[in-house]
Amino acid sequence: MKKDILERYERTGDGEIIVDISAIKIEDLYNNFDKKSHFMKKDLNQDLVAYLIESVREIDGERFVIRFNFEIPTQEEFFQRVQNSVNRFFLYMQEHEHAKMKEMLRKSTIFFGIGAVLAGVSIFMNQSDWMEKSIAFAVVAEGLSVAAWVSLWEALATFLIRWMPYKKKILLYKNIANAKIIFNVES
Repeated sequence: MKKDILERYERTGDGEIIVDISAIKIEDLYNNFDKKSHFMKKDLNQDLVAYLIESVREIDGERFVIRFNFEIPTQEEFFQRVQNSVNRFFLYMQEHEHAKMKEMLRKSTIFFGIGAVLAGVSIFMNQSDWMEKSIAFAVVAEGLSVAAWVSLWEALATFLIRWMPYKKKILLYKNIANAKIIFNVES
């Protein structure tokens, strides 16, 4: 299946996959709400971002270049600005995803600490002889035990499973930010 997907893409002389993006003019690459902003401060068009992300996901780890094709001739000085815009946008996305992953791991650490404390209290309550054990005491001890395991499971699930999609997105954004960009202007 992957071979069929890769055959849809054109390749450079070096064998790199070409992710083609066609636009009438350079301004089409950017969001409309910030038309008056300098190119470096503009956000990329969300359709362009989604297309780049999906294309790079689809080629999954293959070497690639991004080729912009413009119908209206564009000054070469703008090409570097486009390269910088793509680079900065996806570096920002990478940093944003990293911050989300870091926050998730911080919360997971807190859950682990709470779970460990609750488990300790529950074990202490279940093994203590200094209090007359009543039904209410037993219910509280069992409740703490359940709460401890739920908290510990939440922490372990994050450490073992939930961080992977963040890591994949960070790598994906890094690859797009560092991609070689070439330009083709139709005459």
